[in-house]
Amino acid sequence: MKPFRMPCYAGSIRQASRIVTQMYDQALKPSGVKITQFGILRLLSVQPGLTTGAMASALVMDSTTLTRTLKIIEENGWIAATAGEDRRERHWTLTRAGEERVQQALPLWKQAQKEFAQLASDVDLDGLTRAVFHLVQKTAA
Repeated sequence: MKPFRMPCYAGSIRQASRIVTQMYDQALKPSGVKITQFGILRLLSVQPGLTTGAMASALVMDSTTLTRTLKIIEENGWIAATAGEDRRERHWTLTRAGEERVQQALPLWKQAQKEFAQLASDVDLDGLTRAVFHLVQKTAA
């Protein structure tokens, strides 16, 4: 069956998101990292020590979903948590294994970026990402 054109903005964006996620997950498969995990690892590589709440805000993710993903990444040994002043607060950092995993996944991610850009060569991807981020900023504020 061919894809159905969704009459709903949310449905259309979710449909596109699923396709793009599948593409990136497939490209990253040799590294053992999923695109959702890769985004978190990359964020922690540039901003170590973030709390779960700060990451949820930065990634515009539901904290429950983020917590589930962090648990998987932590079980893989790619991140570690240290307690904050409040015992409930956890500060996350990449482990050496996490840094290595990012370096292993990075060329695969770059290739996925290139392939997606070729697939969408008739789309203004810079304009698209600007528009999407503009929406994120408006709704996340």
